[in-house]
Amino acid sequence: MTAERTLAERRYNWLPEFLKIMKKLFSLLAFLLCTTFVTHAQDWAKAKLEKSPRHSEWVKVKHGSREVQCFVVYPEVKEKATAIVLIHEIFGLSDWAREMADELAAEGYIVVAPDLLSGMGTKGGGVDDFADQSAVTKAVSMLPAEQVTADLNAAEDYAAKIPACNGKVVSAGFCWGGGQSFGFATNNKDLKAAFVFYGMPPSAGDMAKINCPVYGFYAGNDARISATVPKTTEQMKAAGKTYEPVIYDGAGHGFMRAGEAPGANDANKKAREDGFQRLLDLLKKV
Repeated sequence: MTAERTLAERRYNWLPEFLKIMKKLFSLLAFLLCTTFVTHAQDWAKAKLEKSPRHSEWVKVKHGSREVQCFVVYPEVKEKATAIVLIHEIFGLSDWAREMADELAAEGYIVVAPDLLSGMGTKGGGVDDFADQSAVTKAVSMLPAEQVTADLNAAEDYAAKIPACNGKVVSAGFCWGGGQSFGFATNNKDLKAAFVFYGMPPSAGDMAKINCPVYGFYAGNDARISATVPKTTEQMKAAGKTYEPVIYDGAGHGFMRAGEAPGANDANKKAREDGFQRLLDLLKKV
């Protein structure tokens, strides 16, 4: 009985550790599948971008000793236009991010999309210099906040000085970039508006520094981010700042990309269409 009891105890003690290991393996597998899906799911965005008739170019924006590669797209318009500093997702300045920049340019806006991984690649390059999507995601998540702020300030300054710009510059960010767009509004007094797509808010103390209206776009099926909206609403009101959030029922996190991709579900499609139209309507008021 003693030997049998000892064996049973060993099995019992070993099981929790085994389950922990399996949980980690499943989490890793899910992450790899997610990043692989994102990478391949953007082939359609690349194809769409390649068909664009609009002028786009890569420019080097300098601040101090640092150079930031920026993807710039111009609208086909007669008058000077408002500029948008577009802040990419945690997946980096991907094909979808550049395609979104082109879509906004098609609506009459100059778009400056900085590659915030500029100089961070293994060969000193940007997002295209990373081995795979997981490496990009990790690198973006580890970017120093001070560097991101300096890069965005440089992009905003460059955008404002473009001869075709009317002097008005706004920020628009998605996912990780959504949080950066919100945070950017606390660091740059020249922004005319900040558009936050499913991004985390800054601290309540920093909200007092905001000098422009902030417009939020959130998913109904995204508890991690959307749960911050009520408190953020209270804090922005207490700080005397304009904050107008909208939550799109049934949509999931990342609906601006997912809702445009082939095979998108109806909720993401609708959120993407409604969100994009709302963005355009608000831009006209800047």
